[in-house]
Amino acid sequence: MPPSFNNAADSLQVLYVDASLLVLNKPSGLLCVPGRGEDKQDCLSRRAQQLYPDALVVHRLDMSTSGLLLMARGPTMQRALSKLFETRQIHKRYIAIVNGKPIPDSEQEWSLIDLAIAADWLRRPLRVIDADLGKPSQTRWKILTHDAAAQTTQLELEPLTGRSHQLRLHLQAIGHPILGDALYAPESVQALSARLLLHATALSFVHPETTQNMVFECPPDW
Repeated sequence: MPPSFNNAADSLQVLYVDASLLVLNKPSGLLCVPGRGEDKQDCLSRRAQQLYPDALVVHRLDMSTSGLLLMARGPTMQRALSKLFETRQIHKRYIAIVNGKPIPDSEQEWSLIDLAIAADWLRRPLRVIDADLGKPSQTRWKILTHDAAAQTTQLELEPLTGRSHQLRLHLQAIGHPILGDALYAPESVQALSARLLLHATALSFVHPETTQNMVFECPPDW
């Protein structure tokens, strides 16, 4: 039996719930699913299951990433939502604050990072850019604001693929790592924030049961 966590209702921010699914706001520093060891059993999915026993994981956010996360209620909806993710019918947007100021590709509003990602087997769970062995990985980005004094830029990001650590690695690869990124940023950039400044800010999809267009937004709290 999974351990009980105190005040699950108080520690869980539910933005939407119906008979089929949940939309949650995950805080930075909380795992989505249990990890290895007794100290890694507290996680978003178990907190959700204390209130909604049929809640099941559909996708994940890195422990350090905050923001919108979708859960299914029951295995039938889990399969339906997983299919939407597989066919790229669930659209996600993120906000990040990065070091420096990226140069856009052109006059277009959105720029594209198109760099294949592979597992870094010698440094797991890290990933690496690898044109030969990596899987195709694409991220769209645009500049929202720039802080000239701090030399940081707030970006809106749209992952077109869903590789592990994709946003963090892609931004590091173009020379603009995310502030507070303990995995991919140099120490000087890690030190600029006590947490990873990456937040899942928007989520949209067609509800598999009701066929209603579902649109959720959740701004970062930094």
